[in-house]
Amino acid sequence: MLYIWKRLYTSRRTDIPAFYTPWFMNRVRAGFVDAINPFNRKQVSRISLRPKDVDCIVFWTKNAAPMLPYLSELDAKYPFYFQFTITPYGHDVEPGLPDKREVIRTFQQMSRQLGKERMVWRYDPILLNDRYTIRQHLHDFAAMLEQLAPYTDRCVISFLDLYRKTERNTKPLALHPLGVPEMQVIAESFARLAEGSGVTLQSCSEAIDLDAYGIEHGACIDKDRIEKVIGAPIDVKKDPTQREVCHCMKSVDIGQYDTCLHRCRYCYANTNGRMAEASFADHHSDASILSGTLRGDETITARKVTHLKVQPTAESQMDSLF
Repeated sequence: MLYIWKRLYTSRRTDIPAFYTPWFMNRVRAGFVDAINPFNRKQVSRISLRPKDVDCIVFWTKNAAPMLPYLSELDAKYPFYFQFTITPYGHDVEPGLPDKREVIRTFQQMSRQLGKERMVWRYDPILLNDRYTIRQHLHDFAAMLEQLAPYTDRCVISFLDLYRKTERNTKPLALHPLGVPEMQVIAESFARLAEGSGVTLQSCSEAIDLDAYGIEHGACIDKDRIEKVIGAPIDVKKDPTQREVCHCMKSVDIGQYDTCLHRCRYCYANTNGRMAEASFADHHSDASILSGTLRGDETITARKVTHLKVQPTAESQMDSLF
């Protein structure tokens, strides 16, 4: 998935780096992308991808290997960082993902090239059943932490939210209840394991307060991390369209629902695997939209470019006096 701060992201709706990198790079070179309103296909936003119009990109992914050949080209044009999900689940939960050892190697390679501050590890969502018990999660988290700690400074955790889609798709997993006591045990144990590793834990879109374990509420579109990546302080506010427990800054999603072939059973963005496969089959790498083509009856509206407001530093304020 990818996010762009122009404000734009790709995507809570799909994994663009894993499945649509050639298309995205074509859009980068074309200088714009079209995003369809998920509730009305005739409403299309045209979003500029010109470097002068993009302040920062945040990529969401579970397998960024297809993007490795293009990192240098992207790095020459945009500031960006990755939200990279790596969980311990097998094909019973995440049927479309490659072997996790391969995914971890990709994460490490990207970190060596980009720097650990641009690689956020996401261990989410956390779910429980007979196979993925609390004990198993602690074992798997510790093993992954050992491999990833030299390559990241942040791990984001969240607990599974069950929507109507996910209730249906997770039924074969025979999930166990995940209440506050279970969350507290997992959070406290993860914090203890991460102590001294150089990796800070944060939660994502969680109402539960985990401050007692040193785990603060985090954000995917993160003001602090964007400031590090662009090298300047910024003045931005929380996205008012997101849930109250979401602390993300305002951004624009260029993905489409029902297009991700990972087919994760807990995913809220896919109705079912068949729809995703049909959408992928209707994908064209030279189209302006992610799946399908524009039919000619759409209303295309150029999205207004609103840049981040960079706060003056003490040095720049002093310079302005002379």
